[in-house]
Amino acid sequence: MTMNTLTGDRAIIRSAERPAHTSSGYLMLLVLLGCIVAGAAGGALVDLNAVAGGAIIVVSAIVFLFVSCGFYMQQPNQATAITLFGAYKGTDRHEGLRWLLPWLGRRKVSLRANNMISERLKVNDLRGNPIEIAAQVVWRVTDTAQALFDIDDYKAFVIVQIEAAVRTIGARYPYDDYEHQEITLRGNHDQVGVELRQELIERLVTAGLTVDECGFTHLAYAQEIAGAMLRRQQAQAVVAARTTLVEGAVGMVELALDQLSAKGVVELDDERRAAMVSNLMVVLCGDRDAQPVVNTGTLYQ
Repeated sequence: MTMNTLTGDRAIIRSAERPAHTSSGYLMLLVLLGCIVAGAAGGALVDLNAVAGGAIIVVSAIVFLFVSCGFYMQQPNQATAITLFGAYKGTDRHEGLRWLLPWLGRRKVSLRANNMISERLKVNDLRGNPIEIAAQVVWRVTDTAQALFDIDDYKAFVIVQIEAAVRTIGARYPYDDYEHQEITLRGNHDQVGVELRQELIERLVTAGLTVDECGFTHLAYAQEIAGAMLRRQQAQAVVAARTTLVEGAVGMVELALDQLSAKGVVELDDERRAAMVSNLMVVLCGDRDAQPVVNTGTLYQ
């Protein structure tokens, strides 16, 4: 069976898998056994009637050779595409010992899952930053007719389409978003992986292939900008830590001043309050332990 797909002014003929008419090889083994028995009987008959015995032996030998040429073995998760003088006649998916007319062609195709890891590709992300990216893809054949007759080499086709899909997805999103407001390659593995799988399925469906699972195995900035991006991440991490520290210190200073005023421990004018705030902020936000200083004069000296 074939399907016509219109692309512009051209019609592309697509193949479609259909069941083939084959037989169980175990039944044909009985035919071989019958040929052996008939040949033995013909040999015994030669002494009584040479012509009849010889005819039986010849016919048995011809049938034996004819049947023997039609056997083939098929393992689980394996299929055989049948052709007649180049024309596709169907696909046999039955496992075990099978038999087919000897003049029919046979091409075996594995239906098992294939695991492939792409090479590391250098791609520019959404913001133009060069990144290195590689993906792992689990794919398998679903339509043997399309895989064999619509694509010259479906395994090479898979490699090229994986590379194209990875480049497409890699350029669709930024590598990272420090404000956590966008979908990123680094922070949204599951969502990006789903889109990568959908992109691959759409690309491979014309070859009778599907994708069961995929995901990134390598994701990093390219070497030429990795150092700069690392320093940027460190700087932003320091800023974020300082921001949290200052917010906490301000709250502690407010709490200390409120409790001192509420309990009447000391009366603070604006200048004393400013000095205490300054000292507390230095103590709470400093990188080193505070060194106490004993003031032997007044607060204003």
